Amino acid sequence: MTREQLSITRRDFMRGAASAAVAAAVGLPLQAAETEKRSRVVLIRDAGVLGADGKINAAVLGRMLDQAVAKLMGEPNALAAWKRLVKPTSYVGIKSNAWNRLPTPPELEEIIRKRVISAGVPGERVFCDDRGSKDKFAAATALINVRPARVHNWSGMGSCLKNYIILTPKPSEYHPDSCARLGEIWHLPVVKGKTRLNIQVLLTPHFYGRGPQGYDPRYLWPYKGLAVSLDPVAVDTVAAHLLKTKRIKYFGEEQPITPTSHIQVADTKYGLGVSDLNRIDLIKLGWQKDILI
Repeated sequence: MTREQLSITRRDFMRGAASAAVAAAVGLPLQAAETEKRSRVVLIRDAGVLGADGKINAAVLGRMLDQAVAKLMGEPNALAAWKRLVKPTSYVGIKSNAWNRLPTPPELEEIIRKRVISAGVPGERVFCDDRGSKDKFAAATALINVRPARVHNWSGMGSCLKNYIILTPKPSEYHPDSCARLGEIWHLPVVKGKTRLNIQVLLTPHFYGRGPQGYDPRYLWPYKGLAVSLDPVAVDTVAAHLLKTKRIKYFGEEQPITPTSHIQVADTKYGLGVSDLNRIDLIKLGWQKDILI
């Protein structure tokens, strides 16, 4: 076990803020987290993060991420929190998402890169990519997993769990049965034990669409939020609940979409986290209007 992993074990799981499932997700021994299986998700929103023209206010977005990460880690400031997530010796890959209709915002990618560097990681040991070099991700010792939440034709939702599919030799092998095997990817060497933070980008989630691309700007929701967690299952559970709740509010009832069952399977079969909202400690910060959870 590396020192990076030990720092998370001793301070997070001893406080009871995470679970044995999260321990498995980040490659830690289960005996280190024999507390009740619970996970923490921090949801933060700010009405000022998007302008009237839809452009991102990077300064506001940076403050949102700082507050959320500090709260998640139980630290007084973001720098202290990031120093627990990464070490100066880390080789850090920021796993983004480049889908052209709703990519991970470049402003957020740059903010994360700067925070990692501020924690002591040399700039040349930090990279951000999606569909580029798999060799770089294989060499990485720490991953930051960040992607926008959106409805998805194959998996029901573009989830943090799904964000690593492009790092596999043949991504299409994971598409059958509503992408039920996505949790298996997290046990592959390219990923296993490396993920330090999961970020669901909820600035403008795409809550409804049909078909392989399934994009319709009418269903972009200016939610103006971020959700962060050590647990990919928990953060995806919260995001999936939000998208479902928004569909019901918008249409008056749930719409027929591909089920997000891969999230529950990642919990029950692959042991990657908590998919029961009743066992997720959701901390809500900032703007509360129409929060829907």
